[in-house]
Amino acid sequence: MIKDVQQFDLFGKETFVKAVVAAPFRFPVMMQNEACFYYVISGCSNVVTPTQRITTMEEEGLVMQCGTYLSEFLGGKDMMYCEAIAVHFHEDVMRMIYDKEFPDFLLNVKKITPVNYNKIKASELIKNYVSSLQFYFENPELVSEEILKLKIKELIILLAKTDNAEAIHSLLAGMFTKAEIDFKEVVEANIYNNFSLTELASLTSLSLSSFKREFYKHYNSSPAKYIKNRKLERAAKLLKSTSLRVSDIAYDCGFSDIAHFSKSFQKHYGDSPSGYRTQE
Repeated sequence: MIKDVQQFDLFGKETFVKAVVAAPFRFPVMMQNEACFYYVISGCSNVVTPTQRITTMEEEGLVMQCGTYLSEFLGGKDMMYCEAIAVHFHEDVMRMIYDKEFPDFLLNVKKITPVNYNKIKASELIKNYVSSLQFYFENPELVSEEILKLKIKELIILLAKTDNAEAIHSLLAGMFTKAEIDFKEVVEANIYNNFSLTELASLTSLSLSSFKREFYKHYNSSPAKYIKNRKLERAAKLLKSTSLRVSDIAYDCGFSDIAHFSKSFQKHYGDSPSGYRTQE
């Protein structure tokens, strides 16, 4: 659950956002024509790309290309809340900020191979930058359009001077070039995650109805039936080949409810998970 959100808009677009979220909490993030710098102030979170999960700890950041993601807030040790700041790079806003003095990364957009994301361990420069944003969130009456434009430019310069400067430069150069998504690759990468069909559809950048149609084309089955069967098949293999607890196997295969897992397994294999494990 989102406890508190503050934001500053630039040219009518959400640009600087600070959020405090009660963990655990997961929601889709749609960035079709924008990129983002995401920084965890406290707690821990996962950013799920179409094919990967990136864990971001306190004082770590991500620069993410345009696309669709799932954001999971996990809190932290003895913490119920996760606090994070996001700075959104909108292509039209960036062009207005720089006017005719485009930096190299905007001029070279069509020449760069897209990079989905780059993880950043905060330097003192980045930490100081985040602290300056927190000051403005605490004193919103001091914020002006000119200050927001300067803070965007400052962040671009700082990111270009990180330890991963070359990778960051490539990412910034292609930040608005959306990477091609292979439907089956996304499905296979997330099939054992405990995602709803709506969340899985969002990772493929499709509506739920379009996702179901596309899924049937590739797998000749409904997604709910196919994914459930794949999870149960994996569980059956783990029961026979490992000594993991039934609850751990259920979780590893994407089931969050042990009772539901046991009932589904019994129906599919004609025996309970424990009974199936002891079968000769």
